[in-house]
Amino acid sequence: MSKFETGKVMPRFMAIALVMTLLGVAIIGKALYIMTVKKQYWMEVADRLKRDSVSVKPNRGNILSCDGQLMATTIPEYKIFMDFQASAFENDSLWQDKVDSVCEGLTRIFPQRTAAEFKKLLEEGRHKVNRNGSVGARHWAIWPRRINYNTYMEVRQLPFLNMPKYKSGFHEEEYISRNRPFGTLAQRTIGGLFGAKDSAYFGLELSYDSLLRGTPGITGRRKVLNKYMNIPVTQPIDGCDIVTTIDVNMQDLAERALLDELKLIGGEMGVAILMEVETGDIKAIVNLMRNENGNYIEGVNSAISYRCEPGSVFKVASFLVALDDEVIPNDTSFIIHTGSGVMDMHGRPMKDHNWRRGGYGDINVARALEVSSNIGVSYVIDKFYGSNPTKYVEGLYRVGIHEDLKLPLVGYHPPYIRMPDTKTRDRSKYWSKTTLPWMSIGYETQIAPINTVSFYNAIANNGKMMQPRFIKQVLKNGEVVREYEPVVLKRQIAKPKAIKTMQTILEHVVSQGLGRKAGSPLFKVAGKTGTAQVADQYGGYHSGITRYWLSFAGYFPADNPRYSCIVCIKKSGLPASGGGMSGVVFHHIAEGVMARHLKLSIDDAHDEQSVIVPDVKNGNTEDANMILKKLGIDKRVQRDEAKYSEHITPDVTGMGAKDAVYLLESRGLKVKVHGRGKVKRQSYPAGRQIVKGSECILTMD
Repeated sequence: MSKFETGKVMPRFMAIALVMTLLGVAIIGKALYIMTVKKQYWMEVADRLKRDSVSVKPNRGNILSCDGQLMATTIPEYKIFMDFQASAFENDSLWQDKVDSVCEGLTRIFPQRTAAEFKKLLEEGRHKVNRNGSVGARHWAIWPRRINYNTYMEVRQLPFLNMPKYKSGFHEEEYISRNRPFGTLAQRTIGGLFGAKDSAYFGLELSYDSLLRGTPGITGRRKVLNKYMNIPVTQPIDGCDIVTTIDVNMQDLAERALLDELKLIGGEMGVAILMEVETGDIKAIVNLMRNENGNYIEGVNSAISYRCEPGSVFKVASFLVALDDEVIPNDTSFIIHTGSGVMDMHGRPMKDHNWRRGGYGDINVARALEVSSNIGVSYVIDKFYGSNPTKYVEGLYRVGIHEDLKLPLVGYHPPYIRMPDTKTRDRSKYWSKTTLPWMSIGYETQIAPINTVSFYNAIANNGKMMQPRFIKQVLKNGEVVREYEPVVLKRQIAKPKAIKTMQTILEHVVSQGLGRKAGSPLFKVAGKTGTAQVADQYGGYHSGITRYWLSFAGYFPADNPRYSCIVCIKKSGLPASGGGMSGVVFHHIAEGVMARHLKLSIDDAHDEQSVIVPDVKNGNTEDANMILKKLGIDKRVQRDEAKYSEHITPDVTGMGAKDAVYLLESRGLKVKVHGRGKVKRQSYPAGRQIVKGSECILTMD
């Protein structure tokens, strides 16, 4: 029998339930009372006590060039609006009296619209009926686009709009805009932000976002007498400034040189990187691509991200491995039988670029690079590494062409040079007998331009490989808070004698090989040309128009390297020449950069009052006499008795070819001229008795 007594428990349960019900009804009733009868009172109390915590954005740091010029900075921009329910519109007479002058002022500031159009726009906003039945828009845009601070202040000074915002209704929204004073120069490297958001999405802006962004602050807002007071709680900490290695002048020079060549040849894409040999500093980095409108823009940072088969510039790495392993002598005397320009390589024909003209025949190792012989390079590598290709690939890793540069920029792709593997089912990774000879000449690999120029920079730096450096310092309030020192990736990529031999060969490539157009008569240049077919989107090379990747990589001046540089151009169809196209851009960049380091003699300095009368040397002086006569100047001839004697060889050093040849041939000598410029040496010594019909060779420089 249950001990539960229903008669005693149920009355207590019902009493508790009744009390809870009455309490709930009371709470709901009180809530309804507050929501209706006391609503206005509590709203006023809330307005008096309202206090919000507002996040205060810090100022984003600047990005500076190596010499302190602004390359990216933050500036405010504004959108301007009208509140037509402000107190000034309670009496329409003030607005009606000022509206015409307001519209005329707006037309003066924004000439794209007439005063009548502005008046129609403003009147439309003033008579707009809102959802709650009120008349007059609260947030009516005066101008659809953002304006800068100066323009905003001009609008702020117009009649009616210069009254306090709570009276006139004129108000603004402030946006933070990232501005690049030098426009598109190094745009893909400097980076950018997403619109008005302080959110970086590429380049140095993204890589160093944590330093540039700063730390937000907090401000409390309290309403006092219908106005909000800002009470700082935590002050924002502005972002740091970063100093890059980029030189604005060099960047502009490289971009113009590349752009001119792309326009001339109709190139699809172009890359140029200028690197300081000793430190690895990137002084200029250009990425141009042709858009659908035919204009060239900084689209993608191809210099660090575009991996492709580099072509003949890779041959230097192949021969450096062979020289370092000493399978070929460092005196480059090893003879290669290239025949008529076509050689069978494991069932596939390897061809030199001049195979239709009979090839190069027997050449040594140095000449193979000078003329960029495919057979010369592939034959050597296949002969000495064919039985052990792993040793060759390990050598490539050792000399640094495969090095992961660990760049701070998002989008960088390390090189892809695969090890021998015959067991894989992945066709792109399979190693066949033809892989080694074709890899040796720049195919079967994937390398970005930044890796290639870093490799050549190491050769110029006597074997020391530097990491490309983009950032030098971090500044806070003008003081250096962090230094980014140059980073050495490899102390020695190859034996010193192998490096020295390669430096000599690269200098000869320019002075007497296919890289002549990259050279300069003012200083020595070393480097290597490259021309490679680029695979299409399906991985083939022979569908439709052939596309070429043209490059020239090298350094200057060759006898005391200061800068290394690579220029790459992608174009469709012939003609296509790495030396004749990319080499020309390299030439313009090198001469422009070196021109900044020229030091003129104090003897060349003259004030504006100086009158310089030229000295006219002996030679064919007819042209000079005519010019001096027209100018009314008496000629002064530097007299040298040896030159006046018909039987004594004159000293013609320092003369131009025209005058030197005239003097010597007028005395019965046969003259041959080698080079360009002025006479540096004459084979028939000055002062010697002349024997009629003798030969005199003039070496120009």
